[in-house]
Amino acid sequence: MSAGLSRPTRPLPGGPLRVALPRGALFDGTLDLLDRAGVDTAELRGPSRSLIFESSGLVLVTMRPSDVPTYVEAGAADLGITGKDVLSEQADRAVYELLDLGYGECRMVVAAPAGDDRMEEGARRLGAIRIATKYPRIAERHFEETGRRAEVIEVKGSVELAPIAGLADAIVDLVDTGRTLRDNGLEVREEIAVCTARLVANRVAHKLRAAEIDELSERLRGAAS
Repeated sequence: MSAGLSRPTRPLPGGPLRVALPRGALFDGTLDLLDRAGVDTAELRGPSRSLIFESSGLVLVTMRPSDVPTYVEAGAADLGITGKDVLSEQADRAVYELLDLGYGECRMVVAAPAGDDRMEEGARRLGAIRIATKYPRIAERHFEETGRRAEVIEVKGSVELAPIAGLADAIVDLVDTGRTLRDNGLEVREEIAVCTARLVANRVAHKLRAAEIDELSERLRGAAS
């Protein structure tokens, strides 16, 4: 092992609570929430390129929102904050969802080219709708629950391109203001869910460290209200 590097270990019982925080769109709102809950986030707001910070008796671990359930499920973090979209897409993750924190609100929608009936035509003529998305499980579940057959195509980049280029009839995506959809000639056809930031817990930690987790959860609940 290289000098100066130590093997990562799971947090030991009795150590500080580890909280996984989402970088990206939810980051600023998460830091604001922590500040209101009495957690000092000054170092996280600074120029440091570190990923792990110690503050106010907590270890704060920053990562991609989609990685938060993985770290929490595995016990590498006791608690985590991520979007409901992530939790819905990773519904098989064994974590407890404790709180709706209320910020970072977006909508998961089905969108298609404005004034275009390809989506309806595909359903009538071919018996299936071609859907491009970064959220294949959410899309599959939505169309199954609404009694329609969908050919779901997972894409990693700009999903708005798919109907324009002829890859798909429509998309399932997370939208905020809807401006990106409009700029690409798309319109919302269906709303699947409203997504906000959520607090999740590791199942074992929730039992063994119940008092600590409950105390921090109540502080976050108060800060979110």
